Amino acid sequence: MSLVYIGQQITIYVGFFFVVIGIVGNGINILVFLKTRTYRTTCCTFYFLISSIVNIAFIITNITSRIVSSGFGIDVTRTLVLWCKARQYFVITFASITFTCSCLATIDQFFVTSQNADLRNLSKMKRAHRITLIMIIIWCVHGIPCFIFYNISPVTKTCMSMNTLYAIYIIIHLLAILSAIPVLIMIVFGYLTYRNIQLTQILALEQADRQLIRMTMFQVILVIFSLVPYGGSIAYNLITSGNIKDPNRVLVENFFTAIFNLFPYFYYTGSCYMFLISSSRFRRATKEQIFFWRRWNRVLPTSVR
Repeated sequence: MSLVYIGQQITIYVGFFFVVIGIVGNGINILVFLKTRTYRTTCCTFYFLISSIVNIAFIITNITSRIVSSGFGIDVTRTLVLWCKARQYFVITFASITFTCSCLATIDQFFVTSQNADLRNLSKMKRAHRITLIMIIIWCVHGIPCFIFYNISPVTKTCMSMNTLYAIYIIIHLLAILSAIPVLIMIVFGYLTYRNIQLTQILALEQADRQLIRMTMFQVILVIFSLVPYGGSIAYNLITSGNIKDPNRVLVENFFTAIFNLFPYFYYTGSCYMFLISSSRFRRATKEQIFFWRRWNRVLPTSVR
C-alpha cells in the first residue's frame, strides 16, 4: 500500500471518529453548561460554552468537508466559488473564536484565584458577555477578506488566495494566532493560576474553585498537545519550502503533514472528555442531564404524597 492510500484511509476513519466524538462531546458540554446552575454563573464555563458551540460549527464546516475531499476526492471548493470563499472564512473565524475563548477561560481563572481584589472583580458575567460579543464581532470582520481574495485558481483549479500578501498573512495567522499565541497565553496564565492557588490557602480549600481550575488546566494540556505538532509542521514546511526535494521525500513529507494536520481536531473534539476526566462535579452533572428520567423518578413519589 502506498503512503497516499494510507493517508486517505487515516483521514477518512480518524476524521469520521473526530466528527462523532466531537459532536457528542461538545453537545454534552452545551447541555451541562446550560442546564447546571453552578456552571451558568461562572465566566470560565461561559467561555467553555461559547467554545463548544463554535467547535460544533467548525466540525460541520471543516472536518466533514475534509473527509469528503481528502478521503473520497470530492472537493467542492474546486467547483463552487462561493463555498471556496465561505469555507475559508468559516475555518479562520471559528478557529479564532474558539481558541480565544480557551485563552479567556484560562485568564479568568487567574483573576478568580488572585489575592488582589481588583483582579478578582474582573471576573464578572456581564463583563464576560461584553468581551465575548466584541471578540466575536472582531473575528467575524477579520475573516471578510477571505470573500475578497479567495477564489478558484484558473491554473491549479484549487481554492487559494489570489493575493500574495494575504496568502502570507494567512500563514502568519496560522502560526501565531492559531498556534503559538494560544499555547503561550494558556501556559503563562495556567502557571500563574497554579501559583495563586499555592499562595492562597483559602482558595485552595474551596472544592468549587479546584474543580474549575482542574478543568481549565486539562484544557491547557489539550491545547498544547493539539497545537504544538501542528504548528511545528507548518513551520517545517515553511522553512524547507525552498529546498530541492526528491519525489520520495515529498511523498513522506506530505504523509506526515496530513497526519499532523489532524492534531488540532483533538482540541475541537476533546474538551468534554478532558472535563470528564478532570472534574467529578462535571461527571455528576453529565449523568444527571443524560439520565434525566432518574430525576423524575426521584421527584414523582414526593409530588404524589
